[in-house]
Amino acid sequence: MKVAIIPARGGSKRIPGKNIKDFFGKPVIAYSIEAAMASGCFDKIIVSTDDEQIASVAKAYGAEVPFMRPSDIADDFATTGQVIKHAVQWCQHQGVELDLVCCIYACSPFIAPTKIREAMALLQANPDAYFCFPVCEFAFPIQRAIGIDNDGRATMFQPECFPMRSQDLPAAYHDVGQFYWGRPIGYLTETPMFSSYAIPMPISRRDVVDIDTEDDWRYAVQLFQLKALAASESV
Repeated sequence: MKVAIIPARGGSKRIPGKNIKDFFGKPVIAYSIEAAMASGCFDKIIVSTDDEQIASVAKAYGAEVPFMRPSDIADDFATTGQVIKHAVQWCQHQGVELDLVCCIYACSPFIAPTKIREAMALLQANPDAYFCFPVCEFAFPIQRAIGIDNDGRATMFQPECFPMRSQDLPAAYHDVGQFYWGRPIGYLTETPMFSSYAIPMPISRRDVVDIDTEDDWRYAVQLFQLKALAASESV
């Protein structure tokens, strides 16, 4: 069985009520639930939450909330890995035989169902891998990153790279914070995800916004509007 698990804790401080905040007419978590459903990959779509209001919204959009998340993994210090591990163990205790598990973040309105399918196929094609998740190339070479020292002066992290041309430096990627396909053993053993156990799947920067702050939210709104305009003009 393939299961999607959507972590959605209540009590967000930087964006109050973030996971069910209205995003163009519906709670933002609805986009994650609908993308999971549209992908056709899952036998179950479970939302792990400690919040009754989030649970109600999740059910209204077609997800299951078969348990409420324990308080010890519902505070600011709980990790996504702990939340998914708990959900995997809950499923197993219910007799659910898990094949693959996909953690999908609740505040990700740009998740594409096609990318969920592509990542699943990539993981299935590599039986020795535990995880597969989307990544995006940094817009600027990280080897030429600059810091600011205690005197307010510029300092390079890798000064040896200063004379090198940008195009000669290897590309670097970052996690985009959308979804993470995994084998149950990877989550249960808390295997490091950013390691040789994982297969990164590059996607376009046009589809990436990691919404953590109010500025991120405003950017996501602008990007959504631009995408909608581009889609209408192409018709």
